[in-house]
This record gives sequence, C-alpha cells and structure tokens, in this order.
Amino acid sequence: MSESSPVSPLPPADLPATLGALRAAGHRYRTVKQELRDNLRARMRDGAPRFVGIVGYDDTVLPEVERALLAGHDMVLLGERGQGKTRLIRSLVTLLDEWTPVIAGSVLNEHPLHPVTPASRALVAEAGDDLPVGWLHRSMRYGEKLATPDTSVGDLIGDVDPIRLAQGRTLGDPETIHFGLVPRTNRGIFAVNELPDLAERIQVALLNVLEERDIQVRGYQLRLPLDLLLVASANPEDYTNRGRIITPLKDRFGAEIRTHYPTDLELELALIRQEADLVAEVPEHVLEVLARFARAVRDSPSVDPRSGVSARFAIAAAETVAAAALRRACLLGAETDLPSAEAVARVGDAVSVTSTLRGKVEFESGEEGREIELLGHLLRTATAETFRARLAGLDLSGFTALVEEGQAVETGELVSAADLLRQVGTVPGLAKVLDRLGIGDAPSTGQAAAAVEFVLEGLYLSRRLGKDVTDAGRTRYGGRD
Repeated sequence: MSESSPVSPLPPADLPATLGALRAAGHRYRTVKQELRDNLRARMRDGAPRFVGIVGYDDTVLPEVERALLAGHDMVLLGERGQGKTRLIRSLVTLLDEWTPVIAGSVLNEHPLHPVTPASRALVAEAGDDLPVGWLHRSMRYGEKLATPDTSVGDLIGDVDPIRLAQGRTLGDPETIHFGLVPRTNRGIFAVNELPDLAERIQVALLNVLEERDIQVRGYQLRLPLDLLLVASANPEDYTNRGRIITPLKDRFGAEIRTHYPTDLELELALIRQEADLVAEVPEHVLEVLARFARAVRDSPSVDPRSGVSARFAIAAAETVAAAALRRACLLGAETDLPSAEAVARVGDAVSVTSTLRGKVEFESGEEGREIELLGHLLRTATAETFRARLAGLDLSGFTALVEEGQAVETGELVSAADLLRQVGTVPGLAKVLDRLGIGDAPSTGQAAAAVEFVLEGLYLSRRLGKDVTDAGRTRYGGRD
C-alpha cells in the first residue's frame, strides 16, 4: 500500500497569496523535470549535498541518477533487496523547490500559470489576478505505491465516480473521475516499488503516463497533460524474467540504473553506523565483526545470490548485539546494583544473531537444516578476520599465560564485565590491545571486558587457546571440563 500522507508544514507568510501577486513576484512556471534539473545544477555548482543519507553510491549509482535527472528521464532502479533503492528514490524529493504554488483546492496540484483541467481553466479565466494561490511543500509532492497483485487501475490511474454521474455530469467530463495515486501526484515524483509484481494489464495503464503523459479511464481518454517524474524499483531476477514486465513499458523508461551492496568494508561499517538504532554501546571491533559477517554471508555459495542479503541484515545484527548487552546490564544490575553491569556489547553477544536473523537469508535448497551451523561458521570466520586485521603483530603472550594448565577464564552472556576482569587481573599487553581497538587508555569496565573477550576468542580461533562451552551455556577459555 502507499505510505501514509505526511503533514505539510505551514508556508511562510510572505509568499504571494493571489495569481496577480505571483506574477508580480516574477514567478515562472517550470515542469517537475526542469525544476529537478535546475536545483541539481545549483547544488553541483555550490558543492552542496545532493543525496543526503545515501552511503556507498558516490562513484557508481549517483552519477547515473544525476545524468538521468539532467536528461529529464524517468528511471527504473534494479537491485536485490536491501540495497537502498527506496531510500534513494525518496531522497529525490529534496531536489524539488521547498514551496511551489498551486490552485487552491485543485486535486491535481495544478499550477496557477498552467491549469490543465477544464474546471481550473474556467476558474482562472473568471477570477483573473484575484485567483487564490495555495502553496505546497515538497514533502507533499511525493507519491509511492508498493506493487501488489491486487493493485487495480483505479488505484493508480482512477475510476468513474458513480455519484458524480448520478448528479448529471456526462461520462466524458473529467469531473466524473475519482483520480488515482498517479494523477494526484501531478507536479511531483511518483514511485512504483517492485514494478514487476504489477499485473500486465495494470502495467499497460502506465504506458500513456510515461510517453504521452495523459491517462485513460474506462475506455475514454482524458487529455490531462500530467507533469511528474516516474521512478520504479525492481529486482533484476523479476525484471529480466520473460513475461514479468511488458516490453513496451521497459522501453519507455529513459534510464535503467543498477544498484549494489556496499563495495568495501568501510562503506558497510558506515551504513551500520548511520542506520542502526543501538540501545547500548557497541565497540568498533564488534561492529567490524558484524560487517564482515554480513559480507561473508552475502558471498557464501550456500546462500541464494539471486535473493541477496539485505543491508538490513548487518543493521539488525548490530541492534541485536546491542540489545544483548542491554539485557545483560539489566539482569546483572538487578542482581548486583553495581555500575560494573554497564551495557557494552562483547563479541560473544554476536552468537545470538545466527538464530534470530536466519530468516533474513535465503539459502540454497541443499542447505536445509544447516542454516544456523552455516551462519555460525561464517561468524567465526568474520571474527578471526577482524582479529587478524586489528591485532596482527601484537605480543599476546600475556593472555595465553593467563590460562595455565587447569585454569580458565570464564565468560558468557550473564558474566559481568567486572567478573571477567577480576579473573584476568593485570594483563601485560592489554594497553596495546586497547589502543589498537581504538578504545584508548582510559576504558570503562565494559570496554576493557569487551577487549579481553575479543582477544580470547581470537586466540581460540587462531588455535592458540582452548575453549569449552559449559552445560550452563558459559564459555571457558583455556580450561578443561
């Protein structure tokens, strides 16, 4: 379904209130595509941000989007799920003028200098310069529809209103039409998400919108020159599958733009930092483990590449790890009432994501029943890679010396940071570890515990330390049952 309508802010009081005042102010009519082109060029000249909140597309996707806007092309974005297609489409609204004049009461947001319906033209001719002018905020000039099999022509284009017919209007009168989402977004941007899911007969209804810029309802044609930018999104598998999208509709899009997942680790991390709503502190090395984990899942031959692994996977993983840290802090704080139960995530908290997030991954058919096992292996691989990247070359003998024969360091979901640090005491080399992890020389108890647990897990994964899991679910490094 379409998004709920936002609430428009109140326009500034100094904007012209009549058509005569609008003309006197020197206002000129521009189409939506001219408006987007002019504002994009102005931001390019000024060096201002053009697509706020879009990460990882600066050198790939965004130049293609800019070329399409400058050319005045409608566009379709092709990409697997979770690549930010909808976010990118919605960001186009910021390139519109903040306020634009409309004929007050017009369902189609008609410009006072360019009325399109017979009723509005008659109103302008009658009122002249005294015609009341309303002002529409750019946030109200965006329409969106998620394509579903039950979408009708009436939803998108419109349908005859029998009540208006009963009032005596003729069938060819535009006043008999209840306009759909596309005409109501006239002078704005309209997006169709997952375009191939539209039934073919519904796709046909968009042909005239894209090329002739008019609409047809119930067998008769309304010559209403719609002014809008049409943008669609699609999954490449559906888009290229014969019969899922009609060829004439593909031909009418001026630009086909491929999106992608973050191309390198730093972009993946930047996306997590920007989007994740973390309820507890998650150290950088833990975020890096999760970013590497997401990339490893995406590249795994056991995962269906046609479905993709959404960027939301890594974001949800970070939020889950933060929630695990908060849960530990709440439970231990309730028991001990000590500040040492602070909410700082540790690498062991990441184990929980293998079960909670497996539904976000489409595995190959031969991997049924092994999903958690596969994700667990990929998480351990990501942890080992992060360990090598962060701590390679450091002398960690102080940590291996902790676990002499018969001794162990025990950690786990409900082991407090203070308890973990009490077990290890003063460790030679810990200061250098903290520095490498970007924690600094004055860490909190939770941060120091997170560093210690990361080192112990890394030493285990590099086969320099033993590890057991107790029946109670706690992890014991270096000891024996």
